[in-house]
Amino acid sequence: MKVLIADDDADLRELIAFTLGQAGYLVLKAADGPAAVQLFEHESPDLVLLDINMPGLNGFQVCEAIRRRSQVPVMMLTVRGEEEDLVRALGLGADDYLNKPFSPRTLLARLKALLRRAGVENNAPLAAGRIRLDLEEFTVTIGEGAPVRLTKLELRLLQMLLANAGHSVNSERLLVQVWGHRSGGDRQLLKQLVHRLRQKIETDPAAPALLRTAAAGYKLVVD
Repeated sequence: MKVLIADDDADLRELIAFTLGQAGYLVLKAADGPAAVQLFEHESPDLVLLDINMPGLNGFQVCEAIRRRSQVPVMMLTVRGEEEDLVRALGLGADDYLNKPFSPRTLLARLKALLRRAGVENNAPLAAGRIRLDLEEFTVTIGEGAPVRLTKLELRLLQMLLANAGHSVNSERLLVQVWGHRSGGDRQLLKQLVHRLRQKIETDPAAPALLRTAAAGYKLVVD
């Protein structure tokens, strides 16, 4: 499941991204309103977290732009607790409103409640082609084969690739998503992780048919 975070506070944005990444979400990050709208249009996230005070376009304007295209769940984040802001946000189509500062536990609880109300399940299995990923059981099943247990990092990598099945995902993006912080991980560690995942999902890991090397990263082939 993809969550778009739009906040001009870099430290808070990275903290939220880390928290959600640890909880199994795929995270998209924007530092201003125009970037948030562009990411939304290109990535089609399942949920959006919007700071009200952003440069370029504020959170209200981004919410309006999203609502012209989609009914995806939207949660507004703000240090401003005025009733007028709350009424305006809900009037523009936001589904929830969370005042800063907040704890990671509170954010996750509110986010999960919002997804439940919207009828979206974060732990629903992901599937593409012959590949089925069970986020609750930490297993992957290929075709009619038996489920294979994955480590946490293997699960995150395969989840990211499944969400972009058929398209190349660059190594830098994979590093950030899998390791869960701004600097990402080491490219050699990513290569090792890909090698281990191939051992579990490929008939012939030396000639991979599913998880292939692409120009700037990796691609999951599901045809």
